[in-house]
Amino acid sequence: MKKALTILIILLASNIASAQFVKEKSINALIGYGISVPYNSIDDVADRGLLLQGELVLKVRSWFELRPYVGVIITNSNGEDLNNNPTDEIAESKAFLLGGKARLRAPIPWVAPYLELGIGTSIGKFQTFTYYDYIDKGGIIYHIPLAFGLELGKNNNVDVGFTYYFQPSVKQFVGAMAVGITIPLK
Repeated sequence: MKKALTILIILLASNIASAQFVKEKSINALIGYGISVPYNSIDDVADRGLLLQGELVLKVRSWFELRPYVGVIITNSNGEDLNNNPTDEIAESKAFLLGGKARLRAPIPWVAPYLELGIGTSIGKFQTFTYYDYIDKGGIIYHIPLAFGLELGKNNNVDVGFTYYFQPSVKQFVGAMAVGITIPLK
């Protein structure tokens, strides 16, 4: 946990210091159809919700970006599995997300595929009730963000992709099919 916070502080401090290696800055706003899924489940449960996220995009090279982020994920159980059958299993998250990611992207106009990986922290309430696990936890936990998708448009300012946050300490992952827009900063 200390390493994750150290990395986050370094990322945020580099922005404040206006490091010379940053070529461009912009803000990316994402909204998505959220989901939370337990690692171990008999009934294939997936709870639905909403993801909202904002990122500060620090373009280092045309193919590499650093992205400190803040966000919110809220998922709720409807008592059904993926096949709409009743289930007692639950994987819910109501959390504030904070962290940093690095994005590798193909610098192609109009359609640029990307892959992101990072580390962050989730602050909130987490419930994973399955036949294998019984976790009801609140507070601060770490997560590992992973995202992939496409940047669309002439200037690659529309983002369509899948973003996930693996939360090993509560044995679930949350994520979303998300759409975002990037706004350049002067």
